Amino acid sequence: MQDVASKENTGGEEGSPKKRRIRYKGTHPRRFEEKYKELNREKYPHDVEKVILSGKTPAGSHRPICVQEILEILEPKSGQVGLDATLGYGGHAKELVKRVLPGGRLWAIDVDPIEIARAEKRLREMGFSEKELVVRRLNFAGIPKLLADAGGGFDFILADLGVSSMQLDDPSRGFSFKVEGPLDLRLNPTRGQPASVLIRTLSESELEKILWVHSDEPHAREIAKAIHRKRDSLFTTTALADLIRDALPGVSRGDFEEDVSRSIRRTFQALRISVNDEFSALDQFLRNLPFCLKANGRVAMLTFHSGEDDRVVRSFTEGVEGGIFSEMGKESIRPSSQEKYDNPRSKSAILRWAKRAG
Repeated sequence: MQDVASKENTGGEEGSPKKRRIRYKGTHPRRFEEKYKELNREKYPHDVEKVILSGKTPAGSHRPICVQEILEILEPKSGQVGLDATLGYGGHAKELVKRVLPGGRLWAIDVDPIEIARAEKRLREMGFSEKELVVRRLNFAGIPKLLADAGGGFDFILADLGVSSMQLDDPSRGFSFKVEGPLDLRLNPTRGQPASVLIRTLSESELEKILWVHSDEPHAREIAKAIHRKRDSLFTTTALADLIRDALPGVSRGDFEEDVSRSIRRTFQALRISVNDEFSALDQFLRNLPFCLKANGRVAMLTFHSGEDDRVVRSFTEGVEGGIFSEMGKESIRPSSQEKYDNPRSKSAILRWAKRAG
């Protein structure tokens, strides 16, 4: 028995220990790196399906929102050239590229070097070649750079704003306060400065302005004061979350705990927007958008908070009034009740659209 056990625990060379995989701890492991069944969809499809049926998103993946509604708006057809300006996990792209075939092509871009590589690998394994699917790492503010190679313009463009489930779930990216991770919040971790560095460069009044302007945080003054006082010791997501709880003692009692959680989420959102300069990138994208669409081309945009949505609505409205867009959706489109139930992360999504003048 000892000899058998020894063989099972050794690698290729005699005496070298074999590296064991991380054990899957129970039905609900808490740590991201322990969720290897969810992270290996092909190997454990039934386990992943159980997670999906429970109304959750499997770790390391993302569930595309309003897919059918987006397809109805964009009306992708065979032979067309389209752009997915926020590739993410690739869920929307997979459906769009299928509809431009044969003869068409989908361009897909993303600023995140980690997730775009994973998404491209996933889509290539589905059989989509460079001929029908072009993947490039690019911030969507720079989409005019694609026009020459894309034939001068796109028949349709999709932009799904905000942060993805893959980024939220991975604690090493620092987007979530539920588990400890570095206070980073960068969409592209190879550029710019993490949130932990940014807060040390800001005054208390600047922090308060960011919290109010970027997330309408009602306790912006108290939170900004606490962050500024402890700014040199805030290096993790949980440290920031704990600081906010301590800064709002009157709110964090009894039935008001959810209010504190909302303030924490809004603070992370505000810092993320600042770290990535998201509003400047969105404003540039919206300015470029009409000139990157062909005549009668369509655009669909998913927004997740008022700062994004107000900008999109204002841009589309001004475009219609100026004759650049021939029409736009007058009412916001929300995920169905069933989709919100199946995918709780879709609850805050708002879908907007516009059509380029002919």
